[in-house]
Amino acid sequence: MDASALISALQESLFVIVVLLLFISLAMIKGRQTLINLIMGLYLALLISLEFPYYSYIVGGSGSSKTTSVLMVIVFIVFTFLSYLLFNRLMPREYDEKAFEGFGKKFLYAILATILVVIYSYHALPVTDLVDPGSPVASIFGSESSFFWWLLVPLVTLFFL
Repeated sequence: MDASALISALQESLFVIVVLLLFISLAMIKGRQTLINLIMGLYLALLISLEFPYYSYIVGGSGSSKTTSVLMVIVFIVFTFLSYLLFNRLMPREYDEKAFEGFGKKFLYAILATILVVIYSYHALPVTDLVDPGSPVASIFGSESSFFWWLLVPLVTLFFL
């Protein structure tokens, strides 16, 4: 594989890499329970945002599709943060852990959260209007028929961890 092909593949996967690094950093700083709460918060935020009746009032006459997309993503982030706070309150922390303690599980939780963000980007949120996740990512997560199965992957994995 030559350098240009490697750089091209990295550029196409940059969105996924950045999201994964964000979640790994969060896990290292706050612990794996934070990622579990965030994953559960992402599920609840999806449910709420899919049936949220006031997008038209928030978006208003924004005009451009990018502005509409940004506003919808911001509303989703608010729902996710509020859901995270709810789960953070309901689910007790196991114990305080050091940054690299249980790194394997933290990495796996970060992958699960990344999967949710990427599939939401293709199927539930207009993130693809703002950022192009890339064609290799689209071939894996972009299929409408696989959306349900990708939604199940984090839940089933959480059940067995």
